[in-house]
Amino acid sequence: MKMPDVITIDPEILGGTPVFKGTRVPVKTIFEYLEDNFTLGEFLECFPSVSRDMALKVLSCSEEALLTSAA
Repeated sequence: MKMPDVITIDPEILGGTPVFKGTRVPVKTIFEYLEDNFTLGEFLECFPSVSRDMALKVLSCSEEALLTSAA
């Protein structure tokens, strides 16, 4: 699964805010939940339109981007 398969940026959806593809759930929401000490499972329960695979892909790509930029 590639990032374009997971994230959509469309000016017609939440003014171009990056969202999980096929939803209106902003990608930043997963990070806000995790920062507030919610588990991934709790996030997925609150946003059932986001699949576990989609959430894990976003987290994995974010980790790779951070580690690559820090090197």
